Amino acid sequence: MAKSSPLGHDGVMNDVRLHSAPAERNREPILNVLRGHLGRQGLVLEIASGSGQHVVHFASALPALHFQPTDRDAAARASIDARIAEAGLGNVRPALALDVTADPWPLAAADAMVCINMIHISPWAATEGLMRGAARTLPRGGTLFLYGPYRRDGRHTAPSNAEFDQSLRARNPEWGVRDLDAVVEQAAKSGLTLIAVEPMPANNFSVIFRK
Repeated sequence: MAKSSPLGHDGVMNDVRLHSAPAERNREPILNVLRGHLGRQGLVLEIASGSGQHVVHFASALPALHFQPTDRDAAARASIDARIAEAGLGNVRPALALDVTADPWPLAAADAMVCINMIHISPWAATEGLMRGAARTLPRGGTLFLYGPYRRDGRHTAPSNAEFDQSLRARNPEWGVRDLDAVVEQAAKSGLTLIAVEPMPANNFSVIFRK
């Protein structure tokens, strides 16, 4: 948890901000890729925003864009909103509750979508829902950006990813590091075309689709 704490409504020190060490490490490499694929203006919908560290970092660095964070978890949404308030950002909307498997989503349209480290920590139905939702939400030419570990040609890209995959499946048999070809195939069913796969630190990938 973060060390500094805002006052709660009863005057007791209360910090609802969550903290992710990986998010702290990967936010700048991800931002460097996003700069080349997001438009100069418009609304960016972030799926599964988690602690809010990513969206606050991106919004601070890209002030011409507006961001809509989301998460299905109430504790995550509280953390996101606390971080937005702490940063004093005017280009980030309050977090919305969003389950990617639902139809409709609470936001009807966005110019781009960002989804970081969700696909492997959710059932495959979430990937299917993400692609259907992207097809409904993005305009023609809109970008869907994914980040995380993937298998390539059915194989893990590093021993650490194989171990991570085993740990995920031990926690929930429906979770696991996905094969990138399967994700691309699912995206194609929703009219999304793969345009780039960029290797990232710690055996992760940035994967960019366009509608």
